[in-house]
Amino acid sequence: MKLWHCIGARSFRPLWMAAEMGLKLDLEVLPFPPRWRQPRYLEVNPLGTVPFFTDGPVALTESVAICHWLGVRYGPTPLMVGPDEPDFGDFLNLMYQADATLTFPQTLVLRYTRLEPEERRQPKVAADYARWFLGRTKWIERQLADGRPFLVAGRFTAADIAVGYAFLLAETLELMGEVAPVIHRWFEGLKTRDGFARARALEQAAEMSTG
Repeated sequence: MKLWHCIGARSFRPLWMAAEMGLKLDLEVLPFPPRWRQPRYLEVNPLGTVPFFTDGPVALTESVAICHWLGVRYGPTPLMVGPDEPDFGDFLNLMYQADATLTFPQTLVLRYTRLEPEERRQPKVAADYARWFLGRTKWIERQLADGRPFLVAGRFTAADIAVGYAFLLAETLELMGEVAPVIHRWFEGLKTRDGFARARALEQAAEMSTG
């Protein structure tokens, strides 16, 4: 299995998932954004996005889908919630929300505050999408309102990884100031996990070896 990855990008989700499962990946760290800074990458992934993941003939470009693939293909694992469990619906909803609802608006903040040249930056657009993101954290706040340590099923799952990355990005973009205290508590707990630390160490080692 091989994962193309950028430090801090959505590709951290499958890297973290693999670390939690004890799976080995061939990891290639690229400069961000790779479609601009390493144009040859377009020969590998015509979209120019990360993650890009291969497992034999299988090629995947969506970070949450890769987590799902790893959990099902290389399970069973408690990181997945099955259809026979009461929280299966919540699990699925959170897995999809992680990118479509939570990460998407942050990509606009990132683009219009940091990636675009100074003359093309749009502070009003960035501010609007920052508010969009913060409004959509209410669902996560509701999931954690009873003080539970994890989002679903009474245990750490791929939903915590998928949604957790959205708040890791929010931390980078300095959007955590208005996030509910229960989310802060949950998120800080995620960062103490050995799997999180292993994923961080793997990306740093890969970056040093390619740099």
